[in-house]
Amino acid sequence: MARPREFDRAQAIERATRLFWAKGYSNTSVRDLLKVMRIGESSFYNDLGSKKSLYLECLKHYNGTVTRRRWEALTAESSIRRGVREFFAAVLDDLDDPKTPNVCLLARYVTSELETLHGALVQRLDAARERGELAADFDSEVAAQLIVTFLQGLFRVVRVLRSRKEMERQIEALLRGLGL
Repeated sequence: MARPREFDRAQAIERATRLFWAKGYSNTSVRDLLKVMRIGESSFYNDLGSKKSLYLECLKHYNGTVTRRRWEALTAESSIRRGVREFFAAVLDDLDDPKTPNVCLLARYVTSELETLHGALVQRLDAARERGELAADFDSEVAAQLIVTFLQGLFRVVRVLRSRKEMERQIEALLRGLGL
């Protein structure tokens, strides 16, 4: 009979996520993980399997918390204009929060997550066009591509921009230019 787990798995995953965020995957050793997670080597290998599988768990944890908040912001508003703005506000809130791991942690998920975001944006924009909220000739596909591309750029340049206010001005200019 297997022994019951002697550590709080969720808390251990949270701690490991923060360590990967701080040091990166390559610079984080199993010894570092054991120390920060406060677990023994046998618990680590029995429950988590490997450093790689732990990293994937950390990505899922990140996705289940940070990305979920962003999706909720996008979909909570009935208006597409407000929903997209709330989505970007949630992204900026996360970037402003030193407790939120940045997008670098998501290197393995970036492509699929951005494709998922693109698809969701196209659906919401199409629905808004059908309701008459957007012009009949509004191109949802191009608009979604532009928003995703802008978001990628935002993640890359966030440290060189002077302020959140400047990023908010750029987001607003993009969205107005798209008719949102």
